[in-house]
Amino acid sequence: MKRIRPGRIVIWTILFIGGLLMVTPLLFMFSTSFKTAAQVYDLRLIPAAPTLDNYIRVLSDGRFLRWFLNSSFIAITVTLSNVFFDSLVGYTLAKFRFRGRYLIFIAILSTLMIPTEMLVIPWYLMSANLGWLDSYWGIMFPGMMTAFGTFLMKQFFETIPDDFLEAARIDGLNEFTIWWRVAMPLVTPALSALAIFTFLGNWTAFFWPLIVTTSQELYTLPIGLSSFAVEQAIQWEMIMTGAALATLPTLLVFLLLQRYIVRGVMLAGLKG
Repeated sequence: MKRIRPGRIVIWTILFIGGLLMVTPLLFMFSTSFKTAAQVYDLRLIPAAPTLDNYIRVLSDGRFLRWFLNSSFIAITVTLSNVFFDSLVGYTLAKFRFRGRYLIFIAILSTLMIPTEMLVIPWYLMSANLGWLDSYWGIMFPGMMTAFGTFLMKQFFETIPDDFLEAARIDGLNEFTIWWRVAMPLVTPALSALAIFTFLGNWTAFFWPLIVTTSQELYTLPIGLSSFAVEQAIQWEMIMTGAALATLPTLLVFLLLQRYIVRGVMLAGLKG
């Protein structure tokens, strides 16, 4: 048998404790969603009398389904936009030599140093001038393309040998087809990581949707749940039920694609 070193035991113990601390609030959220109002403050992880009444009440509320569909539409649309535009710009900056290329790249990266809170006023004024307030487009347009996604894709595209692209040009393919059919399949880990991070970020977005929307029909799940909490007079069992349902898609995405997340982050670190 392979000898287990004491240092490894300490590392695994620390990781286990850290993981337990992080997952405990999630477990209590799901636990509370199965409790009645009288059991909310009972700290037992397994409810004494579990009930599905909270889920029935939340799912029977048409507003929750509308908020769920709004979040799904916005998160999926912004994710597809990021995958398309960030990869296209990243490919252009990585594989084309033209004057001002580095200046453009630096300008894109410099936007990462600007706090989101400082951009809210320009975004809001732009939305107001263009008539995008209280609309899907008003919610989505700030995140349709990101500097982080452009940087990530550029780093990956730079690892593709130019010989592959030259061979495709000799075969008569145009640049867009080369990008789509040759380069994109070679950076699948980066695309997967970018898509997952973008989806999760937009699914949980709260600050900007709260500012730009006024009608409940356009609320996303985080905004809808916050208003639902006020209307329900802080009925914690209902809040936790809505939060549990909102968490399920993100958990599903993570469980199905976690290997792409880990691989994409590891490769991005190696190429940084």
